[in-house]
Amino acid sequence: MRTPRLRHLAGLTAVLIIELAQLPAAHAAPVDQAATRHVVKPGQSIQAAVDAAEPGDTIEIRPGTYRENIQITTDRLTLTGAGESTVLSPAAKPSANACGKAGHGICVTGTAEDPVSDVRIGSLKVTGFPKNGIWGYGTDRMTVRNTTAEDNGQQGMGQEVSTRGTFVDNVSRSNKQSGVFLANTMDAEGGATDALGTLVAGNQLSGNRTGVVVRRLRDLSVEGNSITANCAGVFIVGDESTPRAGDLNVRHNSVYENNAYCEATDRLPFIQGAGIVLTGTEGTRVTGNQVNGNAGTSPMSGGIVLYTSAVGAPNAKNAISRNVLSGNKPADLADRDKGPDNTFTDNVCELSAPTGRC
Repeated sequence: MRTPRLRHLAGLTAVLIIELAQLPAAHAAPVDQAATRHVVKPGQSIQAAVDAAEPGDTIEIRPGTYRENIQITTDRLTLTGAGESTVLSPAAKPSANACGKAGHGICVTGTAEDPVSDVRIGSLKVTGFPKNGIWGYGTDRMTVRNTTAEDNGQQGMGQEVSTRGTFVDNVSRSNKQSGVFLANTMDAEGGATDALGTLVAGNQLSGNRTGVVVRRLRDLSVEGNSITANCAGVFIVGDESTPRAGDLNVRHNSVYENNAYCEATDRLPFIQGAGIVLTGTEGTRVTGNQVNGNAGTSPMSGGIVLYTSAVGAPNAKNAISRNVLSGNKPADLADRDKGPDNTFTDNVCELSAPTGRC
């Protein structure tokens, strides 16, 4: 027979178990509700599906043409189509959201302090918008994959005030500015920011003003891209601000015949026949690229070119190595600003300026 004391202890234990069971688990990670797949068909609104989605959901867009501007502010959202048969293009009247007012096709928008994270965009075509096809602002781990950006008025795709972006296996062509544009920020001066390993890889970039532009960033890789028929292939842009732009990799790209002509701007001379251009950057590694047939008479024409930035900042401590270059004019390797501690090693080329770089 239980004693009164034992019965009392048993009762306290039972109460304690019930109370503990009612408490939330300590340090438990938030769990999304069961992910939902929202299917959008021609005649329906993609934005309505986006607005109805919760973090972790997928918006599946069936083949067809959709005329609207898409604004995404939800974490962990996936927007996916059926390839180039899923087309996003402008309506006669832009959408009333911020993306429509900006003139972009798809916008992923957060803030520097509270970025939108893990948004994935893939397998669709974004074309004809007056500004950018796909644009991220205040994002972390935004991914754009297997997507076509074509005939947009500025950038095909890109991001600013963002980290850990991935732009892989896309086609970005015939955009008025860049195929892929990555920057610390578009509208303010300041030193380079850390992109935390942002990757631009395996893309086909053609017919743009520039294939890839990286402006005032650090810790980023441009690799394995096919870049042709632009005015310039790759621009790595810095200036005198600190931290300096650099600590980047430009490697294993095929950069050839970027011989279109682009008129001068208020910051740059005309551009034609520029392969890979470094301006005002430090610690950038240009390695193992195939650079062929980029020819022109611009101050930045040539295969791999080091050129003083628009504000006169030289390149420094960049390593140009193991590249294979041919048929670039006026030179395969051109060190035109002669900044300090740039190195040229194990490159295969025909002509350098000054001599001795091949």
